Amino acid sequence: MIGVLGGVASGKSAVARALAGPDGVVIDADKLAREVLAAPELEAALRTAFGPGVFGEDGRIDRDRLAQIVFGSREKRSALEGFTHPLIRDRIRAQLDAARERGVPRIVLDVPLLLEHESQHGLAAECRTLVFVDADARLRDARAVASRGWQPGEVSRREATQMPLERKRARADHVIVNEGNLSELETAARRILAEH
Repeated sequence: MIGVLGGVASGKSAVARALAGPDGVVIDADKLAREVLAAPELEAALRTAFGPGVFGEDGRIDRDRLAQIVFGSREKRSALEGFTHPLIRDRIRAQLDAARERGVPRIVLDVPLLLEHESQHGLAAECRTLVFVDADARLRDARAVASRGWQPGEVSRREATQMPLERKRARADHVIVNEGNLSELETAARRILAEH
């Protein structure tokens, strides 16, 4: 099992896919979080906690509106995590168990808060290796603006709520610098796999 660490828009998902390769499995916590936020059983709790303004015209949660609220308030962020994180952890664990049962040779955890919530899920301790994906802060911000439609500065605003990147990097067994192209990223991933 491999855990992928790094900053927002550093390329963790691309690295996770490269590490998993065709025979492995990526467990994508962001994808699971989107599924959880769309779950009908959470609607009432989210409406009570954050108001009707976080829902779009289609009746579904508007993730951008919700992000504006929760990344501006520690209390609101904690409330959201209280609703969503147990459900996300359950889904991660279910996918992990299923992959192990199938005998998947590599399971890669693309879990942005892998270290921040280690005491609740214990997943980092189960990883054979941790890989930190490094990229310049300006480059990451430009990527988020281009690919996610975020406002400039949103990356640093969100990262201010997470463990400092220096601490994540210090916990890693390997570092991949992602400031080039996909081919370079895949080559770096293969080098790490060759060591394990």
